[in-house]
Amino acid sequence: MINEQYKYSELTSKIIGCAITVHKTFGNGFQEVIYQRALAIEMRLAGIEFSREFEMPIFYRDEQIGTRRVDFLVEGVVSFELKAVTKLEDVHFAQAINYLEAYNLEVGLLINFGEMSLNFKRLTNKKFKSFKSQKSNKS
Repeated sequence: MINEQYKYSELTSKIIGCAITVHKTFGNGFQEVIYQRALAIEMRLAGIEFSREFEMPIFYRDEQIGTRRVDFLVEGVVSFELKAVTKLEDVHFAQAINYLEAYNLEVGLLINFGEMSLNFKRLTNKKFKSFKSQKSNKS
C-alpha cells in the first residue's frame, strides 16, 4: 500500500492497516463510534500518535465563526474522517475535503466501515498552503 508518490504514504498505509484489522474483526453494521473506539486502540498499539474528535476553529475573513471536529488528527499532519454508512456519498467527500481546507492540512483519509469490504480514499487538499510558499510569497 505504500506508494512514495503520495505524501505521508507510510503513515496513511499504517492507518489503513489498522482500519483493515478493525474491519476484519467487526465487519460492517456497527455504529461509527464503535469503529472510532476500536481504531483508537489499534492505532495506539501500532504506535501512531493521534487526537480523537480533534476540535479546530473555523474562520471566515479572519474571524472565528465556529468550530468543527475531525474524527482523528494523526501526527498533526493527516486528517482522518471515519464513516459507517452503506455507501459513501459526495457529501462525505465534501466534508473530508472541507476539513483539509479549513485546517490547512495537505493529506486526509476517508474510511468507510459500513460496506462489506473496507472502503478507503486518500484525499489531497488542492488549496494547501505550506509555510515555505507563504514566506516566499512575502519576499
